[in-house]
Amino acid sequence: MSGVDISIRSNIKEVSKKLTALAHKQIDYATTLALNSLAKRVQIAEQGQIKATFKHPKPFTVNAVGMRGATKQTLTAIVFIRPVAAKYLAPYEDGGSHVLPGRALLNPKNIRLDQYGQLTRATLKRLKAMPNVFIGPVKTAHGTVNGVWQRIKASRGKPAHLKLLIRFGDALPVNKRLQFGSTGKKVIERGFVQAFTDGMAKAMATAK
Repeated sequence: MSGVDISIRSNIKEVSKKLTALAHKQIDYATTLALNSLAKRVQIAEQGQIKATFKHPKPFTVNAVGMRGATKQTLTAIVFIRPVAAKYLAPYEDGGSHVLPGRALLNPKNIRLDQYGQLTRATLKRLKAMPNVFIGPVKTAHGTVNGVWQRIKASRGKPAHLKLLIRFGDALPVNKRLQFGSTGKKVIERGFVQAFTDGMAKAMATAK
């Protein structure tokens, strides 16, 4: 999942034809200001897109949208997804199946989840420490089920049995799209004129 390079060279080339000599000297500074303003808008828009796509995204995922500002030397700003998050968000941009943290997808049953709908590390640690809990495949009437099981003792006529706490399954296809690239391009197209106008105004105000 690659970042969005915010390059407005073609736009600037057209605008520069109409500038005065003084304004032309300030064009790199104005361009830098415009790029960084646009990059910040793209970053905010991409974070908003993550919030709209996922029910309760973790702050780590939302804040994974980073920005590298432009300078007068580079004249390029980049909005990107940090590597760890990019790995599991890639299918939401390019298609494919969920990227799992291990070999299996956790499907909790009757287990308290955190505010983001996920298992906490404390919960997993607690389960593993319980003497009546084990992890592995069990043959059931519906086939073999691999997961975390709890041994329930017999009581009041009920026979001893196993209770499925967490089921391991295969990665499922991703059916949502973040539209990371198209979102960034729309923000740039809509905001270029204003961003460059503001940037040039500030650049001219500081011109010597």
